[in-house]
Amino acid sequence: MDISKRIAELKRQPGFVDNVGMVLVHNGVVRSWSRKDGSEVVALEVTPDLEAIEKIRQEFLARPGIFAIVIEALSGRFVPGDDLLYIIVAGDVRENVKPVLAEVLDRVKAGPVAKQEIMA
Repeated sequence: MDISKRIAELKRQPGFVDNVGMVLVHNGVVRSWSRKDGSEVVALEVTPDLEAIEKIRQEFLARPGIFAIVIEALSGRFVPGDDLLYIIVAGDVRENVKPVLAEVLDRVKAGPVAKQEIMA
């Protein structure tokens, strides 16, 4: 995903200027080390459940002050440094937008995205 391009598209949507004061972005990348024990990771295999991710997106889109949520979870084999998860949350004020980004990220990472680290 081209984050700048996607945000520009959001800005062209009717109602954006009247309803958005903050856009937050998460750009998840593959780490070269495992959270489990710090060992070297040479690749990561990722399989997202896109239907479950869309349900999460819809749930949080209904929160007060939220104008738009974009989630792109890539599938396949990735190496350290590769992008693999994008989340964009646009809404009215930080008190509404910040917790939604954090909660969406936690929910997506906790369930609908299966990952398998390939160690050195």
